[in-house]
Amino acid sequence: MELRQLEYFVAVAEEMHFGRAAATLSIGQPAVSQQVARLERELGIRLFDRSGRAVRLTPVGSRFLPAARAVLAAAERARGLATDPATGHESRTLRLGSSAGLGNRLSRVLQTLSELLPNTATELVNAPTQARLERVASGQLDAAFVRGVTAAPGVELIEVWRDRLLAVLPAAQGRAEGSPIRLAELATLPLRIVPRRLNPPLVDLVLGACAAAGFTPVPGGHLGSLEDLIAAVGSGAPSWTVIYEPQAHTMRQPLVVFLRTEPELVMPTALAVPADATSRQVAPLLRACAAAESHDHGS
Repeated sequence: MELRQLEYFVAVAEEMHFGRAAATLSIGQPAVSQQVARLERELGIRLFDRSGRAVRLTPVGSRFLPAARAVLAAAERARGLATDPATGHESRTLRLGSSAGLGNRLSRVLQTLSELLPNTATELVNAPTQARLERVASGQLDAAFVRGVTAAPGVELIEVWRDRLLAVLPAAQGRAEGSPIRLAELATLPLRIVPRRLNPPLVDLVLGACAAAGFTPVPGGHLGSLEDLIAAVGSGAPSWTVIYEPQAHTMRQPLVVFLRTEPELVMPTALAVPADATSRQVAPLLRACAAAESHDHGS
């Protein structure tokens, strides 16, 4: 049994898709499939049910997943005990789960962490929200950013930011950038938004606000990447979508405008840390988050 086999298995278990797992790992899908199959042969068990259209964990695979995460977490802790031969100081890797839409805040967090923890390298990890929470609880991640989550087993959630969601509309609609738009004015336009199963907090926030404004949005379909989605809004038939304000600040899109809504759509961002984390462990992360938000308010 090799660590990479466990890593590939956990990635597939979290994504429930070999292709998405391969993309997360930045390797080819055949390699993922081969190593997971080899792991199953070595263990003499089937970890995944591949009989249907979707990949599912078998009962024994579900029981094996926490153990695999624990082994990977132990390996990371062992690596963290290594000493840098050039300085003689203990070096460490801080594993931080990242979230979409953080914009420049993420780079500012990383910059501040490098100043506060000069002997610590920060490794960013991308994974679905639930996977990030489970990795924090199991010790695979030291912390993770999550949006719209209020409770999760084995972790403490500390709110660090509250971000607006902006409406994205075609520039051809004639709306001036910076002028707010009432949600009720969007009732006749198709809404392009991610499927709820992929992001329940976001979808529930937007649909709940639309319902309070007196309408149910017309489904407009969704494309894979944000760039493709914005291009479709800007150049196709009239439609709308939403984007986090920090992310909008990093984009220049002449075919669309980003507008605040009335009422405002606000999503909290929390830092998820292990339930038994000490204040000493958490303090640098919170200071880095505060510095990033302070920079936003000052700019």
